[in-house]
Amino acid sequence: MVDKEKCIGCGTCVQLCPVEAISFDENGKAQIDPEKCIHCGTCEASCPVEAIKL
Repeated sequence: MVDKEKCIGCGTCVQLCPVEAISFDENGKAQIDPEKCIHCGTCEASCPVEAIKL
């Protein structure tokens, strides 16, 4: 779901996720918890580098 090569760790998706399903991994890249994710598309639409695909 998150392309770690593209992710720049800006945090936009983390801030906008309505269910707090996104956090940073040990490398400062976004990671999505599939148990929490409701596939609303907010993160995908807000990512400035198109690193998230649902």
